[in-house]
Amino acid sequence: MQTPLRLGERLVEEGYISRDQLNIALTENKRTGQKLGEILVSLGFVSVEVVREVVGSYVGYASMSLKEVVPDPKAISLVSETFAHNYQLMPISVKDQVLKVAMSNPGDIMVLDKLRRHLQNPNIQVQPVLVVESEIQNAIDSYYGYELSIEGILKELETGKADLASISVDNEYSQPMVRLVDNLLTDAVKRNASDIHFEPEEDYIRIRYRIDGVLQEIRLLHKMFWSGLVVRLKVMSDLDLTEQRIPQDGRMTLIVHGRRIDFRVSSLPCTHGENFVLRILDREKGIVPLDKLGLDKDSYDELKLMMARPTGIMLVTGPTGSGKTTTLYSILNELNDIGVNIMTLEDPVEYPMSLIRQTPVNEEIGMGFAAGIKALLRQDPDVILIGEIRDAETAEMAIRAAMTGHQVFATLHTNSAIGAIPRLLDIGVSRSIMAGNLIGIVAQRLARKLCEHCKTPYEPEEFERHLLSIDKEENYQLFKAKGCSKCNGVGYKGRLAVLETLRFTSEMDDLFLEGASQHALLEKAIENGFSTMSQSGIRWVKQGKTTLEEISRVVNLTELL
Repeated sequence: MQTPLRLGERLVEEGYISRDQLNIALTENKRTGQKLGEILVSLGFVSVEVVREVVGSYVGYASMSLKEVVPDPKAISLVSETFAHNYQLMPISVKDQVLKVAMSNPGDIMVLDKLRRHLQNPNIQVQPVLVVESEIQNAIDSYYGYELSIEGILKELETGKADLASISVDNEYSQPMVRLVDNLLTDAVKRNASDIHFEPEEDYIRIRYRIDGVLQEIRLLHKMFWSGLVVRLKVMSDLDLTEQRIPQDGRMTLIVHGRRIDFRVSSLPCTHGENFVLRILDREKGIVPLDKLGLDKDSYDELKLMMARPTGIMLVTGPTGSGKTTTLYSILNELNDIGVNIMTLEDPVEYPMSLIRQTPVNEEIGMGFAAGIKALLRQDPDVILIGEIRDAETAEMAIRAAMTGHQVFATLHTNSAIGAIPRLLDIGVSRSIMAGNLIGIVAQRLARKLCEHCKTPYEPEEFERHLLSIDKEENYQLFKAKGCSKCNGVGYKGRLAVLETLRFTSEMDDLFLEGASQHALLEKAIENGFSTMSQSGIRWVKQGKTTLEEISRVVNLTELL
């Protein structure tokens, strides 16, 4: 580890403390022998987080705080409590044979060697993470010696030894309700859920996860657990414990499986109590490279052509949960560069991105989308992302931003790409301002992918051949969902994008300006190679990536009949 002087000099160089503050701390260090970092924190000159970050950057290890971490029970089971106490380390997560461990001195080779021998599995690699010593000791005291499985925690609660609604104790992890909620959140993240629903019924509590766009019932709990669950969820998300009559919104952040996960929390008073829905925002999975989005080749090529236009506005349409934000973030990630100023207006900011200036909308103080665009235009942007076009003022401001030499991306709620045109006209945007400034419109849905481990081939029936334009004589195989341990018996795992990409050409601009109908614009687009969302879905079915039933769940296939 570094000497006190090196740590102090680095803190001064990076502007965290002054030279005078360092001299005071060094004098105290010589007098007491206490660590310089601890002295600086106790004097109030700097926070524990800053000391940890600076030390971590100096010694070349990642650093973190354990205060908001939910360690993986599987990782804890690999290291005994005695070993963790003796060597002051805390297992955090285990994934792909890599065990992440919190240590106050991650460069201690002797301790790392002893840990590898203690694991008794030569295939497991150890990845040390720098954490302050006091947090490690607190984590060991909190997580060791307590039941960590959901079934075990429920049995503990059912014995009636614990106060189901109480969490205000010195070691809150001794409360089984705290462990139960943490374990449910961890389980949802592990299963790649996008939302968690806590739903009180008259005699029981239903817990459902939204996985790959479809809600799945995970478990039912006795109603006696509800008060404790409500208290824990409200404390974690900083909601008002005393208010049960009005909806509330909150946020929280946890480190789950070694990843930073944000949760958006919403409570709503219902017949049998407050209903809680938690939206899971996984930063690692929220920003996907464009070529990894699961687009078919035609859609990908069209999207790249749209992005190549230096000015204009591109719209992404679709219902809630159709992946609009993910697509836009992937586009911004592709454009993100040190030479480009990208600015966003979002409600709310879901995934923070480096280099990009992201601004949350706040209608209460008059910072709506229209006012926000005006402010953004004074910030010398090259690329602007607008979270949602809701009214004529926002639409016109967005298009005017495109007219003045900016590349603008925005979302709009419509059912199809061509449907965005009448929607914009309906809210009061004129044809003259749109013509020549629309780069293109993308409409999308997300369909579940068949599990590669258990999908089953079959011969298509007559109506399926008709829908898919397969000749009766043609020997063709489709696939259907079956279900296995890899997909939790569902038959689907992961999702793919079903897109239609309507790129505006100069011919279409002329037609539009002349007042051409929606149908005439669509015919011209088809002449230029445009394919509808249903055709995109059919292609995925023919490739064996999904089923006809799944495509019909998200896309209207009646136009093909």
